[in-house]
Amino acid sequence: MQPTFPARLFLALKALRQLGPGPLALYGLYRFGLWSGHYRRLTRRPLPVGEWTLEPLLPLPPLQAVRRCLDQESLAALLAEADEIAAGKVRLFGGPPADLRLAFDRRLQHWTVYERRPALLAEFYAEVPDVKFLWEPARFGWAFPLGRAYLLSGREKYAEAFWRLAEQFLDANPPCLGPHWMSAQEVALRLMAFVWAGQVFAASPASTPARRIRLGRAVAAHAARIPPTLVYARAQNNNHLLSEAVGLFTAGLALPSHPQAAHWRALGWKWLNRGLQTQIDGYGEYSQHSANYQRLMLQLALWVDALLRRRGETWPRPTLEALGRAVHWTLGLLDPVSGRAPNLGANDGAYPLPLSTCPFEDYRPVAHAAARAFLNYRLPAGPWDEMALWLGLPLDSPRALDLPRYPGDNLTGRDSWACLRAVRLTTRPSHADQLHLDLWWRGLNVACDAGTYLYNAPPPWDNSLASTLVHNTVSVDGREQMTRAGRFLYLDWADAYYKTLLSADEEVLQRAQARHYAYRRLGIRHTRTVTVRAGDRWQIEDELLFLPGLRWKRRPRAFRLHWLLPDWPWQIEDGEGQLILRLESPHGSVTLTAATDPSPLLAQAEVSLVRGGEVVHGAGAAEPIRGWISSTYGIKRPALSLAVVVRAAETFQFLTEFRFPS
Repeated sequence: MQPTFPARLFLALKALRQLGPGPLALYGLYRFGLWSGHYRRLTRRPLPVGEWTLEPLLPLPPLQAVRRCLDQESLAALLAEADEIAAGKVRLFGGPPADLRLAFDRRLQHWTVYERRPALLAEFYAEVPDVKFLWEPARFGWAFPLGRAYLLSGREKYAEAFWRLAEQFLDANPPCLGPHWMSAQEVALRLMAFVWAGQVFAASPASTPARRIRLGRAVAAHAARIPPTLVYARAQNNNHLLSEAVGLFTAGLALPSHPQAAHWRALGWKWLNRGLQTQIDGYGEYSQHSANYQRLMLQLALWVDALLRRRGETWPRPTLEALGRAVHWTLGLLDPVSGRAPNLGANDGAYPLPLSTCPFEDYRPVAHAAARAFLNYRLPAGPWDEMALWLGLPLDSPRALDLPRYPGDNLTGRDSWACLRAVRLTTRPSHADQLHLDLWWRGLNVACDAGTYLYNAPPPWDNSLASTLVHNTVSVDGREQMTRAGRFLYLDWADAYYKTLLSADEEVLQRAQARHYAYRRLGIRHTRTVTVRAGDRWQIEDELLFLPGLRWKRRPRAFRLHWLLPDWPWQIEDGEGQLILRLESPHGSVTLTAATDPSPLLAQAEVSLVRGGEVVHGAGAAEPIRGWISSTYGIKRPALSLAVVVRAAETFQFLTEFRFPS
């Protein structure tokens, strides 16, 4: 149901107060530019025609070093992916092969028309889940595996495939016409791919002078599209600003004879440094509160770092310090066995520099390259080092520092570790996930974050996995921790407060506690205490306290403890005052025990286990978003969603314990 006009007005006033007038004013300026026709006038002028060719910008690695980094299986996988691309297939967001579609079978209009008339845009992606599936092939991320395969194999068919597909795109999508010119971020990422491909395929007979000139003109047209709407990226102050700044800086270096080159370089450099310095907080977390966007930010920084290194230049000190913090935060989030990370926050599948054969979920290619670039760390070697080589980073420096284990504030057991989400918010949160616990054991993600799945699909899949209700935390009366004001906007931000605790118990390895007041309006405070005991025993205590100063709000509330677990064989048992769930993992049996204090409350609890939106234990219907996990954009697979609902009018505790076999 659509909110009423008074409700929309109330949310707009609240957004103005909580987000501040600056971002909203910039966004209003962008919307005015659209509706007034200003952007249409700016971007419909004929582009100057010049015979620009792209300057080589990146240091290409010694191919023998790359081959040593890859085993035969990895090299075969790379060539197989390149063969798929040459045959017209592409792996979107790290998923299965899909058609590589770059042209449309309908008349194109100026990009501003689609911004003003979303229904017209929807006609273009009627056969796919949302517009991101339309845009992703046109980012030209597939040019990177194609180029790597070309240099490593010498097969001309890969160069020919790039030029054939590039010309198909350029023929079908003239400058500023059609959906592929709507987002300046998409334009910037495509520009980067063009510059890289122009250098990698330069020696091929397929790279004729006419083709190289056309690619140079395309880069110029892409760069010219970005500045008019930079105000939108500034309003967002997120990955859009960084991507567009990197695109401008890259174009300014790649086309030094272009009359706008100096302006592009200066504009890109200004907003890139300002963005990195303001978007990375004092702990190193990126402003979008997302593991994948953190990785995206580091990829953009690594690209520019490679450009700077080749020119003998460096970053300003404040930017380099911010990037160093970001690397530490990222390394602290990595599972040391699998290289994966908790699927924290929004995950749109973005991976602009696929310079590794490692799977999408493996964060080591980016994290290790960034650790070398910005901290001069020496890290364990593996196939993930291919990315560092393509970016011109030495794998072994005599002055490099050894990092014996990943840093970070995570709780660790013998073969297990966990991340307790607790953050003081200074920028917009992407998920309502305070006090979410992500638990890992021997490379397996045991207590999971559901991820994202889709942003723009019809309900219930319109970014619904951002909800508190699918995270591993406690909700009250079925409410979110924060006010959902839009598909991508939460208001009434809920801060969490984290501290480590000392224990005299010799069996206690670590203990941490976090609390938030997201449900203060209901008179409730949530405190979560996590204890790691010897033998990989994890105890989680969730205290739901009725605040003494708000007694007038005290009445029975529905408290819901939720755990999202892998889709493993399961069995539920009723113990004495406990609920026991046994899971058969690939490494042995995992036991989850849930109880309450006082214990009689568990006997009155509503317990349900849901898999893929279907109830497999308990009564009642399940919300369709329960029991799913999405490791990358557009893909979801079943998981087990355990919910325990207790109604209480007095302070009580949920008690959860995870036990792993020795």
